[in-house]
Amino acid sequence: MTDVNEPAPDAPLESPTSEFCLRMGRAWAALSRRLDSSLGSLHGISFADYQLLLSLQRAPGGRLRRVDLAEKLGLTASGVTRSLLPLEKIGLVGRQSDPRDARVGYAIITPTGGELVTNASVVVHNVSRMLLGAPSREQIESTSNLLAQLGGGQ
Repeated sequence: MTDVNEPAPDAPLESPTSEFCLRMGRAWAALSRRLDSSLGSLHGISFADYQLLLSLQRAPGGRLRRVDLAEKLGLTASGVTRSLLPLEKIGLVGRQSDPRDARVGYAIITPTGGELVTNASVVVHNVSRMLLGAPSREQIESTSNLLAQLGGGQ
């Protein structure tokens, strides 16, 4: 396996894969700024909050173990805990312990959190459509598959 710190002997200074990753980083920054702004002004949450709430809403029973939530979001367990605290304080998420194993804790979405994420999804959809324009279904699917590959298949 090649060390990522050592240039491959045949690596060009500007490769299509490097350029894709650079463009993806810029696109992510622009998308995050736009969604943070829209979600913040309309619903009082950030895009990161939305992603967390959506993950919980999509989970069976509206709950996930914190470690599973961390994996889905690409965060550490402590990062998830820090993200959950303010959402818990405003009643969007709650905690639930496992009756069979006290060491296991779940994050659960509350009815208020579920309603908020449903309404916020309209904002995310509209901002996404505005930023992306009207790419073909094939373009969206192939790019989405590449991004899933980069993100570990999620």
